[in-house]
Amino acid sequence: MSRALVGTSGWSYPSWRPAFYPADLDPAGFLAFYATRLTTVELNSTGYRLPSVEQFRRWAALVPVGFTFAVKAPPGALRRLDALQDAVRALGDRLGCVRLVVESPRDDGLVELLLGSSDPAIRWALDLRDPSWDGIEERLVAEGAIRVGDLETPSTWRYLRFRKTSYDEERLVATAQRLVPHLARGEQLFAYFRHGETPTAPRAAARLFALLEQQ
Repeated sequence: MSRALVGTSGWSYPSWRPAFYPADLDPAGFLAFYATRLTTVELNSTGYRLPSVEQFRRWAALVPVGFTFAVKAPPGALRRLDALQDAVRALGDRLGCVRLVVESPRDDGLVELLLGSSDPAIRWALDLRDPSWDGIEERLVAEGAIRVGDLETPSTWRYLRFRKTSYDEERLVATAQRLVPHLARGEQLFAYFRHGETPTAPRAAARLFALLEQQ
């Protein structure tokens, strides 16, 4: 498996036909097609409601070995941690990590609860939006977790989200140059481009992946 896993935030966008998906492709076939072009995807729909274990199994069955999902945890995930973990484990070796969004100011108790109670086999990418969380990064890494966007703290893996809706070649080349040293050190990289009405995100993801593989 490549250490560079690059994809988009979601895949189920009919407006990506016909520029990315074939014009006649039924939406039920989007994920399987997507997985022939890219190596990972953010499961964002899970951030609204936790799907069933069976749904996670169906998703896993649609993608090849080596493809990974980054699952967005739903609201109240810490109150239903066992249920969340049981569900995402249904992805088997297709589970890359789980992303937890935290909008509130720093609360070290939240981190202690999460990392002290969760399955060590599940990796957590904490999307800590409030700047009061700055400085927590080493604590996360010590438990095998990572802060989304952190490229500074020594770690074995990274999680990046690119929120612009378009990336030209110059920007993609510069991004690749910034990330190559991390891959050279053996770090695994999860990177996701924000979707838009047109399929600029999968094109940018495919191009960044190609640039990283060339190094």
